[in-house]
Amino acid sequence: MTDLSIDARLLAPDNHRHRANLAIVALATVILLAGTVALSAAVSWRQGSLLLLGGALGLTLYHALFGFTSAWRVFIVAQRGAGLRAQMVMLALATALFFPALAHGSLFGQAVHGELGAVGVGMLTGAFLFGLGMQLGGGCASGTLYTAGGGNTRMLVTLAAFIAGSTLGALHLPWWGALPNIGAVSLIERLGWLPALLLCWLMMAAIYVATVRAEIRRHGELEPRARTKLRGARRFMQGPWPLLAGAILLAIGNFATLYLAGRPWGITSAFALWGSKILMSLGVDVASWSYWQGARAASLHQSIFADITSVMDFGIILGALLAAGLAGKFNPTLRISAQSLVAAVIGGLLLGYGARLAYGCNIGAYFSGIASGSLHGWCWLVAAFIGNILGTYLRPLFGLAVEK
Repeated sequence: MTDLSIDARLLAPDNHRHRANLAIVALATVILLAGTVALSAAVSWRQGSLLLLGGALGLTLYHALFGFTSAWRVFIVAQRGAGLRAQMVMLALATALFFPALAHGSLFGQAVHGELGAVGVGMLTGAFLFGLGMQLGGGCASGTLYTAGGGNTRMLVTLAAFIAGSTLGALHLPWWGALPNIGAVSLIERLGWLPALLLCWLMMAAIYVATVRAEIRRHGELEPRARTKLRGARRFMQGPWPLLAGAILLAIGNFATLYLAGRPWGITSAFALWGSKILMSLGVDVASWSYWQGARAASLHQSIFADITSVMDFGIILGALLAAGLAGKFNPTLRISAQSLVAAVIGGLLLGYGARLAYGCNIGAYFSGIASGSLHGWCWLVAAFIGNILGTYLRPLFGLAVEK
């Protein structure tokens, strides 16, 4: 079995055979639009816009099949680097957009700030565990949401375990946070935004070139682009979109999040909130946890629809549902092996627990961390990649496929 965070070339050849599922398209569209109107009226126009933006991000992730998990695995086992190179393009554009705004402290009159995390034992351990969980769970944070929204029932199991792991990580975070660390380091503050940008671009270019050389050394040439018979408007509606288009749209989407929310895109803090609220409903005194003291305390007693991250996560699921309906690929199945379900549970727990320790996931720590000029984003990349290497070689033990 393979996860659904695969790249476009694996699904592209038969896309022309699928017709849109109009019922699913209508359902997702109605919920997205009605939710946008309701949130705009009940909370604010920004909250309504964030739901719609989440929908656009979910649709982009699905149609571009922008997988972090598969992209890293394919490079680890086969030295194919198209996915990693697309990530570098995404990061390069995001940093170009973010750094001047963060240095100024405002964007079109809206106060903005980046996401910074302390670099230390806890953060590196969390990133490693997250990377391991990516390969066993079958997806990252964004991948779990968009594949679950797209109809992958196995990823619903991963998501449930993800929520449980994130909640447990919230309980344990104070202990991990007290371990040796050098604190949060902002490259923008230390170097100035332009030197920091040039340094980041240099590192991204080095990774880009390294993947090109590795792929040519192994295969003699770069892998051809995704094959599809769809053209024009039909390809736009049904996918697959080019990886480069996905990279550009995700960077722009994160920048839009910075303006609407005042901070970059994140995903997994909502999982800790959802899990904690479930425990509260069962009588657990979650409010006494150190994690829920101070600024976070209010969110425990507010509606989840007042939480920015939750609203965007719901949007991602709905956007992926819409994309799956447009592509005619919404086809849930319960035929999942016991081995695969065990891997989904273990992977989900590692994803959730690791995300809390590492101050975020592939979106909140890696994408938004680097876009914020945070050193912890780069450290997250290294530690999570090592975790992915181990996870890749553990996949066959659970009956999970590894690309040749």
